[in-house]
Amino acid sequence: MTIDPEIVAHAAAVGIGATLLMDAWGLLAARAFGMPFPDYALVGRWLCGMPAGVFRHAGIARSPRRTGESWVGWLAHYATGIAYALLLVLIATPRWLDAPTPWPALALGIATVAAPFFVMQPAFGLGIAGARAPSPRQVRLRSVLNHTVFGLGLFVAAAVIARVLGGDG
Repeated sequence: MTIDPEIVAHAAAVGIGATLLMDAWGLLAARAFGMPFPDYALVGRWLCGMPAGVFRHAGIARSPRRTGESWVGWLAHYATGIAYALLLVLIATPRWLDAPTPWPALALGIATVAAPFFVMQPAFGLGIAGARAPSPRQVRLRSVLNHTVFGLGLFVAAAVIARVLGGDG
């Protein structure tokens, strides 16, 4: 199956917009509610350790820093947002980009919480769904909130872009 490069670029823009909105939420939550802003350098540390065969950490915050971990983590964060937007377009069809609706975007955003719960948090030493975190309930709530905001961001970014491009959104 081939996908039109314009569709890919459009979906990438939606993914970047959604990730920006998620980051804006993170900053707001940090300032207004004292919630810690996600440390994407830890994602970079995890990824940078993979070529050396390190896929799991007892506690990633205590693991040795890796050269370039911050920019690798931020790049991975935005690349993941783009990948999820492309997945949304594949599931909802490219027509969704012309007339976006909130439910597919919110459903995908909420579904993406599976990645931190079942992949990243265990690999970071926090257990499944942050079970071994100092405050598992807070870790879970932050993950669900962040990914719900990301889903909302997919819709908002798609609607803004559709409006700018002259679609129905």
